[in-house]
Amino acid sequence: MKIFVYAGTGLVSGLVIEGLLAKGHEVYAGSRNPESAKKAPRLHWIKTDVSQPNLGAEVLEKTERAFLLCPPGIADQYSVLNPWIESAKSKNLKKIVLMTAIGVDQSPEDLPFRRLEIALEKSGVPFNIVRPNWFMQNFQTFWISGILKDKKIYFPGGKAKTSFIDARDIASSVVSLLLDDSKNGEGFALTGKDSISHDEVAEKISSATGLSVQFADITPEQFKKGLLDAGVPEDYANVLVFLAGILREGHVAAVSDNVKRITGKEPISFDQYAQDNKKVWLQ
Repeated sequence: MKIFVYAGTGLVSGLVIEGLLAKGHEVYAGSRNPESAKKAPRLHWIKTDVSQPNLGAEVLEKTERAFLLCPPGIADQYSVLNPWIESAKSKNLKKIVLMTAIGVDQSPEDLPFRRLEIALEKSGVPFNIVRPNWFMQNFQTFWISGILKDKKIYFPGGKAKTSFIDARDIASSVVSLLLDDSKNGEGFALTGKDSISHDEVAEKISSATGLSVQFADITPEQFKKGLLDAGVPEDYANVLVFLAGILREGHVAAVSDNVKRITGKEPISFDQYAQDNKKVWLQ
């Protein structure tokens, strides 16, 4: 099949592309800088840009299915991706898989992500929605500076548990849904197999690396300041502070079996994730 993947240089999208290519499919991928993206057989890059939501949408005339997700740093996901859903309606796309975030289906309808989900649900295009929990990979990307500099995970998580998910499991779930129509119309909360606190995260990273990593439970205000100092736009920083508050209140602790239901495989444990990625904390 010919399948379009938005934001193709991102973590999840990149893994989705790898999965689709490995299964022999032809992939069209969007990027702001397609000329510098990685090259591979059956992989075609087109120019897309969140500041020009319609840019590149004509690619849907060539493809049968699409994976849509909004890149990190964007607070108004609806404005970025709804034009693609509108375009898909006129191109008679056979399916869209949309990635939002855990709990979005319980959010107010004016929240951009929920507006986007509703637009897809009402579009008439066959679909699935995946709503992943907080990524395990955040500890090697967004929160890594504190680990490398101070051996601290700075986050306002309190004692709450979170069923963190490995991005590899998100991608494998997306690939399975793109290629299988038996679950069309469903939305899936995607979680890992365990629910653990940030203190336990620190213990597991310490065990994998031999370092003495600790969790530092900071205030929401400190968290926002750190995000702003790192160059995160204020509207998106506010989104992350809000989501961190939901986590701290214990609302993302539940474990689902959806990864296994979709892929047939158990999700990756945090211990396995930490072992697989320990080199990033040993720089």
